Amino acid sequence: MQPKPEASKGRKSPKLKRMGLHERAAARMRTMIIRGELPPGSQTQETWLSKELGVSRTPLREAMKVLAAEGLIELRPNRSPRIADIAAGDISELFEALAGIERLAAELAAERATERDLARLRTLQARMEGHHRSGKLDDYFAINGEIHNTIVRMARNTPLREAHETLISRAERARYLALGADRRWSNSVDEHADILAALEARDGETAGRLLRAHVARTGTALLEVLAAASQAKQTAA
Repeated sequence: MQPKPEASKGRKSPKLKRMGLHERAAARMRTMIIRGELPPGSQTQETWLSKELGVSRTPLREAMKVLAAEGLIELRPNRSPRIADIAAGDISELFEALAGIERLAAELAAERATERDLARLRTLQARMEGHHRSGKLDDYFAINGEIHNTIVRMARNTPLREAHETLISRAERARYLALGADRRWSNSVDEHADILAALEARDGETAGRLLRAHVARTGTALLEVLAAASQAKQTAA
């Protein structure tokens, strides 16, 4: 006998609601970490975070497990979780891997993108340039990330997309910080325009080379930011 719809619905609702809460909490905390509202090395404060995110401690802790798997939070036995530090060695390896993934994605996207895909990229590029002119860093950053994700999706390769998704949360924090490097923001806009032109020309080799170099430069810019911060800290001491 088939179960009554009401009974089936009743069993599933609590689980779906709980998953929705911790996923929303993880998304908000991820943004806070990326934008430096929760700085590297700082301890998490459950009471404050629960109030800030509007969730109880149970979904908050589930959210932290998600972010720990992404390398953004460190879970420590008998101690409060802390926001993961950004290590120079880790950054070099992270962007080396990301540059390779996105290079292949661009090469495939040049072959497989539809005209609708390219139109979408043109729209995103125009919006990003507008945010750059207006000095709206957070809005610019959101569109920048959407462009990278769109190019990866245009490759139409599921394993490649999944590999990209495992790294992107860690990279987003680095990308945001890298925009503070001298002229990196303006250079990034120009590089994106060149990548778009190569994709429109269906030139996979050039698109891949340009995107790989673009991602690698972002990693280099972040290392410069970290070095400058370290030097400033030593000078202050």
